[in-house]
Amino acid sequence: MEIVLIVAVAENGVIGAGGAIPWRLKSDMARFKALTLGKPVVMGRKTFVSIGRPLQGRTNIVVTRDAGFRADGVVVTHSFTDARAIAIGDALRRFATEIAVIGGAEIYAQWMNSADRLEITEVHARPDGDTQFPAIDLAAWEELARLRNPAGPDDSADFSYVTYRRRK
Repeated sequence: MEIVLIVAVAENGVIGAGGAIPWRLKSDMARFKALTLGKPVVMGRKTFVSIGRPLQGRTNIVVTRDAGFRADGVVVTHSFTDARAIAIGDALRRFATEIAVIGGAEIYAQWMNSADRLEITEVHARPDGDTQFPAIDLAAWEELARLRNPAGPDDSADFSYVTYRRRK
């Protein structure tokens, strides 16, 4: 079972600003859907709230410290250990080979040491923001693929798709 962190991150490490993504990359949304469809997706409460609804075709697992948090269409859990167990069970039931971890910063930090692969959309911009992605330690991660993309008509910046695999 592979654990895959999926994130769009600016050149300065920013992944969010004020509870929102500080760029528009409509071109990246199809890739995100392809990487996550049919799999369990793990996210923090703030990420879920920013999305505003459960992602269809995926089991949405929301991790929160708020014991009273409830939302229709998601599985709410309160720890990394519980989220991991639920995600593994769901992946096995779906015959999925991956668990997708989709943010935010605290969730990425909790899952980084367990991750097998990183699917990074490098946003070629340097926006202001208040949320950062942890630095990628190149001693621990090997870059496998990189594809640069020009901004499309509904994108605010050029971007690159980069895949990293944990070094053995």
